[in-house]
Amino acid sequence: MTSKQSVLSVEDLTIRVGVKELVKRISFDIQRGEIFALVGESGSGKSLTSLAIMRLLPDALDIAEGKVLLNEQSLFTLPEHKMQRVRGQQVAMIFQEPMTSLNPVMKVGEQVAEVLRIHLNMNRNQAREKVISLFEEVGIPEPTSRYDWYPHQLSGGQKQRVMIAMALACEPDLLIADEPTTALDVTIQSQVLQLLKKIRDERGLAILFITHDMGVVNEMADHVAVMRQGEIVEKANKTHFFTAPTHPYTRKLLEDAVPKHTYKPISDTQDLLQINDLKVHFPIKKGIFQRTVGYVKAVDGVTLSIAKGETLALVGESGSGKSTIGQAILRLIDTTDGSVVFQNKEQDIDFIKLNEKNMKPLRKKVQVIFQDPFSALNPRMQISDIIREGMNSLKVGPKGREAQDRRIDDLLQQVGLLPEHKYRYPHEFSGGQRQRIGIARALAVEPELIICDEPTSALDVSVRAQVLDLLNDLQKTYQMSYLFITHDLSIIPAIAHKVAVMKQGKIVEQGNVEAIMCNPQHKYTQKLLNSAPELIKKAFKEKPVAR
Repeated sequence: MTSKQSVLSVEDLTIRVGVKELVKRISFDIQRGEIFALVGESGSGKSLTSLAIMRLLPDALDIAEGKVLLNEQSLFTLPEHKMQRVRGQQVAMIFQEPMTSLNPVMKVGEQVAEVLRIHLNMNRNQAREKVISLFEEVGIPEPTSRYDWYPHQLSGGQKQRVMIAMALACEPDLLIADEPTTALDVTIQSQVLQLLKKIRDERGLAILFITHDMGVVNEMADHVAVMRQGEIVEKANKTHFFTAPTHPYTRKLLEDAVPKHTYKPISDTQDLLQINDLKVHFPIKKGIFQRTVGYVKAVDGVTLSIAKGETLALVGESGSGKSTIGQAILRLIDTTDGSVVFQNKEQDIDFIKLNEKNMKPLRKKVQVIFQDPFSALNPRMQISDIIREGMNSLKVGPKGREAQDRRIDDLLQQVGLLPEHKYRYPHEFSGGQRQRIGIARALAVEPELIICDEPTSALDVSVRAQVLDLLNDLQKTYQMSYLFITHDLSIIPAIAHKVAVMKQGKIVEQGNVEAIMCNPQHKYTQKLLNSAPELIKKAFKEKPVAR
């Protein structure tokens, strides 16, 4: 039965493509002032459900049955011109990646004002005053001047605040938040979550919060529904959900949400890579003659070491310089000063001093796994050719196509795929499978060090756990070293031996994982850990799992 107090009621919603059901007879209610979390992995039907509520499904998909009531009004029976008034005025949406939702050539204030002029018929001055008030409400600093800024001038967190202001502009009854913090650093994520809760409390807003992050669910939700393969397999209030989950899939999601904390002991082996006083400064040029007027100190005097068979986690917020260090090691950018010394057969080699000709043979020693596996794989090449390309380019491994195919088969099996997968293309795989292909490609040239640049941030929790286990197993087998670049604090004890915390181009604290995670000394490290969801913070204190 539909509750009279429900802002949103979804009843037996079924979405089909052809005869295949993508969403299967799901039902749930959201009350005024309630945050309802819809949880599940990629492909479970979460986002399809939100698009159906907004009547924004692609033409190829059909709503086969069911209904959606917003304040007891059936949305599926409204003509499109009336539905256009509902969107924005009664229900609004914020998305995972704010940059793709903001017009890059239009001032952010004008983008929000446009909503007010269309829906509330405000004139330009009224809209501007309202937008500045909204910017103030969502915590954008100097809201009057920020009104005239363009999206690229704002940080990721500020862009998401603009999206929230846009969603709140017409004071809707329901806000749909589709993975709104997945792309954000832990401190910014914490700020955005607190902002949403504050707005919920002040406005009595109902929020449908779509996520795969159990730490966020624990922070935000009043009620939770778990989706799997288009069906809701469990519904419960938050307390019952975390203390007594009933469905095996829910229990598995909760188990994978906090990777097993192993707190690996630091290796006693010889250093493989030594970074000494590394500096990467980018010139700031102005004027018609492009004179250098200053420098952005992306990396400013960093010293690190990684031993053979060891993982160093490099942690920090976006813009701290983490990925720049990885690019400097790979010689993909020019360095300003310092050295990157690689131990190669009892001989120390400074990568910084090598020209490209002398560097090329050593590229097989250091490989990289990227954050987005899809954009890192050539969509027009079969998997066998993607893996073979590095072997041929760097002259590693067996000669001849048949021998290489056997090597490719072995690599695919090592990363949990099948030999016959080599004939497929990247688009035929899931995100987790594509990341496994990226790992196989890196392994193909027999590296000693792999730079892992946010390799799990785009993955669901269960897939993330599988990839971390795979990386740990490969490290045991081959004694490889990893530089693991991440902003996800929860995975550090599951993968790393040591941690280095980076802020504004400098290392502010480093040491073994247990010391840093359980007893941080620097204020910035303490801030990062305090910003983590409670579910994750509790796990840091738990007894480590034996390895």
